[in-house]
Amino acid sequence: MEKVKYLILGAGPAGLTFANMLKRKGEESFLILEKEKEAGGLCRSAEVDGSPLDIGGGHFLDVRRPKVCEFLFDFLPKEEWALFRRDSRICLQSAVVGHPLEANIWQFPLEEQVEYLSSIAKAGCNSGEPVPERFVEWIVWKLGQKIADDYMLPYNQKMFADELDTLGFYWVARLPDVRFEDPVRSCLGRTPFGSRPGHASFYYPKKYGYGEVWKRMAEAVAPKVVYGCEAEEICTKAVKTKGGQTFMADKIITTIPWASFSKIEGMPKELFLSIKDLKSSAVEIRYVPENLDTQAHWLYVPDLKIPYHRILVRHNFCRESRGHWLETRAERTAMFSPEDENYRYLNAYAYPLNTMGKPKIMEKLLAFGRENQIYGLGRWGEHSHYNSDVVVERAMELAEKMA
Repeated sequence: MEKVKYLILGAGPAGLTFANMLKRKGEESFLILEKEKEAGGLCRSAEVDGSPLDIGGGHFLDVRRPKVCEFLFDFLPKEEWALFRRDSRICLQSAVVGHPLEANIWQFPLEEQVEYLSSIAKAGCNSGEPVPERFVEWIVWKLGQKIADDYMLPYNQKMFADELDTLGFYWVARLPDVRFEDPVRSCLGRTPFGSRPGHASFYYPKKYGYGEVWKRMAEAVAPKVVYGCEAEEICTKAVKTKGGQTFMADKIITTIPWASFSKIEGMPKELFLSIKDLKSSAVEIRYVPENLDTQAHWLYVPDLKIPYHRILVRHNFCRESRGHWLETRAERTAMFSPEDENYRYLNAYAYPLNTMGKPKIMEKLLAFGRENQIYGLGRWGEHSHYNSDVVVERAMELAEKMA
């Protein structure tokens, strides 16, 4: 029965960052348990058709957190990354336009520009209407009926949930209001106007998939990673695995879904049962060998008649590659032809869903954890839709506080 000071569950970006931060501080009493045969979590890459393919979906390193970038460059040096200025587009029935839609209305024919501008002018945030309490109504209030109908509502339905009002809007409330003046200026100047979206500039490895940096981080702490070891129960300062092993620890750092545990000792029954109310989506990654006639790095596809919600144009960011991959919520994969024999990979846990009751559940869950030396970290430990750069930042901060 092995005992360590820090037991880390999951060798994805959160767990690997925390472990390497411990190592930097001279701490050697830690161990990572990883159920897969390799590290990287949702950021893993596989060799498909002679080039890397990111089996957890599209992941890129945002430039906006310099400390995170510098930390990762210690494992995959900066010269091994290519820097891109984001080109993402939305495929609508009438046109393919830049993202975000409200900043690129000028790319539509004149009549449609007028329709979009008129809809934005009537949006609740511009007309002084009170803020609604349900997700669908809030999207219309924020962006106007036409952007909601053409893009935001069908896209979110395809990506997250058929019943959008099960979601809260607290997670998108930070989006800036679409002031009528901004899209007007954009249309008159025929250029995007307003703030740039996340990943406006990003890094991607020159010779590898995004999974390479996490692979190297795992190699840096290689003796401390136990693969094929799936945590099943959390006991008092211990974790039991499905293989019957028990690992003792002073502190447990969990970066895996709380729903993975069949038992958490000492947790009130009501709180443990509430974990079932933490919803998530599964997403399939499906490779298509044909190149696309576009310069975009990725494309958003809101059309409900098409199964996938996003296309990652691999040949535009992964050097010397071809083809693209599709991201599709698991429930919608039945819409594909059963004869399709191309590579596919299903991520059972892809996106935590920001349901209305999630904040209260997580507040109680994380508070219980801290009281019992169990710390939720990252996308799944905190059940929040964090990008990898945010995950690394949070892991670095937690390690600074604890070690």
